[in-house]
Amino acid sequence: MKKHPNTQAVRIQTPRTSEKEHSTPLFLTSSFQFDSAEEMAATFAGELDNNIYTRFENPNVQEFIDKMCALEGTEAGFATASGMSAIFGCFMTFLSAGDHLLSCRSVFGSTHTIITKYFHRWNIDYSYADLDDTDSWESLIKPNTKMIFIETPTNPGLDIIDLEWLGKLAKKYKVILVVDNCFATPILQKPAAYGADLILHSATKWIDGQGRVLGGVVVGKKELIDELFAFCKNTGPSISPFNAWLLSKSLETLDVRIQRHCDNAEELVKALDGHPKLNSIKYPFHPSHPMYETAKKQMKRGGALVTFDLKGGLKSGKKFLNALQMLTLTSNLGDTRSIASHPASTTHAKLTDEEKTGVGITPGLIRISVGLENIEDIKADILQALEKS
Repeated sequence: MKKHPNTQAVRIQTPRTSEKEHSTPLFLTSSFQFDSAEEMAATFAGELDNNIYTRFENPNVQEFIDKMCALEGTEAGFATASGMSAIFGCFMTFLSAGDHLLSCRSVFGSTHTIITKYFHRWNIDYSYADLDDTDSWESLIKPNTKMIFIETPTNPGLDIIDLEWLGKLAKKYKVILVVDNCFATPILQKPAAYGADLILHSATKWIDGQGRVLGGVVVGKKELIDELFAFCKNTGPSISPFNAWLLSKSLETLDVRIQRHCDNAEELVKALDGHPKLNSIKYPFHPSHPMYETAKKQMKRGGALVTFDLKGGLKSGKKFLNALQMLTLTSNLGDTRSIASHPASTTHAKLTDEEKTGVGITPGLIRISVGLENIEDIKADILQALEKS
């Protein structure tokens, strides 16, 4: 019987041991043993599919990967120690000296740092494209372009790109399309359905959902994952079995949590809409979003992030954050607890003023990761802080 992906996220499980446990146990072991020299040799030769070493395979890790593949609708995957190791692993596996990367301009601060500060060490070229100028994307593709990398929605601007259009563009030029699907999660958006070759996540965010552990994962076409596996197996950005075990259990409640996150975010947007202290508010499913129709086409709901631009810029932003009584000030997002952050002075502080402007990061931009608290408490804290900003 074919099961819904959300059911698979609950029911996929490592084969039961002789102890007949109901919940998957932890496999806290660095290596795995063999019954004979012949079995060991055959395993190392790839003739038998046995576990060898936890740096590159472990039952807890594989269970997590299998669930993510079911949710994203992909063939294979590899889990890493963090979201950034997933991104770096993709870059280093598929880009070589002399290659070119095309990326959306609006990317997470650490991704931007890798591209702009370290690519030159390996003679890898790059171009940034603007999400609001899709006509320019094709002109930026070069004969040596090997990969297109995007976030949608982006961090922190919540910009959207048409995945169907981009998937066709990548296929036309035979380049690998990599989509960071962290903000939408596979509950709200499935990039593989639009032609994405690889999809990655910082599992630290909504996949864990409780601010406990770090983790990353890349899923996609098997032939590409095989190459990624070979690189990561030898370079070691491995996820721990304990973290993978926690993330696998978290996936059992991902759909339930995301629906509540979205409920709260939608109610918060209604409460903030037209507020006199705000220049603007941005949310993918708000009609004012410039890519509202595209978001509605490729996402099931608008997600759990809301951004707004405070009148008064940096000064008002600091007053707002300091006036919050319940929301947490932290660099994380995707937690059960609502979080407020100021991208211009934190996650994207290393960008120049020109770069910040180019990706929509204003001095007064506030990013809210809407949590699972009662929505009346979330609204009350934000509204009282706005009055003091």
